[in-house]
Amino acid sequence: MSKLILVSACLAGVNCRYNGGNSKIEEIAQLVNSGKAIPVCPEVLGGLETPRACSEIILDQEGLKVMSNQGEDLTHAFKEGARKTLEVVKALDINTAILQSRSPSCGFGKIYDGTFTGKMKKGNGFTAELLSQHGIEIYTDENFGEERNKEIEVRE
Repeated sequence: MSKLILVSACLAGVNCRYNGGNSKIEEIAQLVNSGKAIPVCPEVLGGLETPRACSEIILDQEGLKVMSNQGEDLTHAFKEGARKTLEVVKALDINTAILQSRSPSCGFGKIYDGTFTGKMKKGNGFTAELLSQHGIEIYTDENFGEERNKEIEVRE
């Protein structure tokens, strides 16, 4: 019996992105619809509303923070969402995730650089980083897309 995969809810078609929309990928939605994946939005789990201000990770003298484009510090909500997502992963014994690229929560490998100009930098979103630290194998919508003809193998 294969285990569940965690997926960013927006990739499954849930309207939970900051702008109120989604980033649906049909193959990911089918994983959820077939009971092989569970959709989670760390930002909603952290208490943020939909829609919400666009946010990016910055580095200042206090460390990494998530700031909205309106200057609001949302770090606590992003940390809380990451923590709650990890609780879901542990409770369901999940070891694989497909996350929304570039996001300050789910981005893995590259994220927006904190200037709100569309520029990218190396790094991980808060949830992706926490899951990675706990041994979760992470794909994004970008590298999952390159692998559409191959089924993601869930480690037993």
